[in-house]
Amino acid sequence: MRFLIQKFGGTSLTTPEFRKEVAAKVVAAQKQGFSPVVVVSAIGRYGAPYATDTLISVAKQVNRDVPPRELDLLMSCGEVISGVVMVNTLLDMGCQAVFLTGAQAGIITDANFNDARILRVEPQKIIEQAEQGKVVVVAGFQGVTEEGEITTLGRGGSDTTAAALGVALDAECIDIYTDVDGVMTADPRIVDEAQILDKVTYNEICQLAHEGAKVIHPRAVEIAMQKNIPMRVKSTFSNAPGTLVTNHGEVYGGTIDIIMDRIITGITHVTNITQIIIPLENVDIANPHLKVFKGMALAGISVDFWNVNLQYISFTVKDNVADKAKQVLENMGITPLLRSGCAKVAAVGAGMTGVPGVMASVVEALTRENVEILQSSDSHTTIWVLVKEEDIQKAVVTLHRQFMLGNNRDR
Repeated sequence: MRFLIQKFGGTSLTTPEFRKEVAAKVVAAQKQGFSPVVVVSAIGRYGAPYATDTLISVAKQVNRDVPPRELDLLMSCGEVISGVVMVNTLLDMGCQAVFLTGAQAGIITDANFNDARILRVEPQKIIEQAEQGKVVVVAGFQGVTEEGEITTLGRGGSDTTAAALGVALDAECIDIYTDVDGVMTADPRIVDEAQILDKVTYNEICQLAHEGAKVIHPRAVEIAMQKNIPMRVKSTFSNAPGTLVTNHGEVYGGTIDIIMDRIITGITHVTNITQIIIPLENVDIANPHLKVFKGMALAGISVDFWNVNLQYISFTVKDNVADKAKQVLENMGITPLLRSGCAKVAAVGAGMTGVPGVMASVVEALTRENVEILQSSDSHTTIWVLVKEEDIQKAVVTLHRQFMLGNNRDR
């Protein structure tokens, strides 16, 4: 069978008219000879009656500390409602369809409530229903433990569901439908010249997603990459081809000459960051590097963008945990310097590997616009710079222009 996974986010399902658009895309795939497996998120966003955050708020009106197990039972309801409504929409259009919860679809997870990991997928029931000519609609974002406990997969979990089913069913493609036409070279709210990317590599989209682009969850990409199953990011509300996510050779046409590759694919950013600097000259404890990062880990604080040398330790945390991080350090006898109101800008591109001068171009562009670089780092596919949040628009726009990402050329 030719399986096609079609995942639809909550904004694609908010009205009967939108759901008919979704159903039309499902029926069109079926007419092309595919056996569609449709993964749905909960309907709408916070404020919508069946959105996940709305359901959570109802429970927290009684007691803010909802036990994780019960919270998962509650959060799984949104996708069940969405899935049943979607099946009924398909039936109304004359299309045979059946709904399966994550458990019924064979998505087996660990017992880490609220952020479970998929251990394996047992898709026999999906295959049986598809063989009967039915469109199988599956609740995203959820699974079940070996002991039968309902779990949820954390933010972006419906993308993860779609990718896991794609791998288990050896699907021809995984389509992620959103309210945008594809992955863009930058946030269009900041950069007017931002363009839709025709193709990106798995690694590039993972980096873009980790660094602020919200079109797809990086965990889903990592799962699809295991079996080299192509993904497409498309809009529910248009027929635009979207962005193809696949391996390096397919994106770059198998070229060997790295100079012919695009050097930078996109510019993205993350805000609400605090930089923490610890001058070591006044620190009188043994192994300060180890103790600082171990202390952050024990306190459950995620650190990023860290630099360590003989003079100082620096790293960043999200603004909302900065005071907690400061208290942890002061309890060790360390007086840190904190700079709030920062933002991280990332230039992402598989084509930068082995190409000299890319960092120089980044520094040149930001210096020209008087954007102060507070910290920097790089990898084979990404260059990061930390800037003041007030400079974020200037930084993103100037880097987008520096690497000519707004040109209307083939991407």
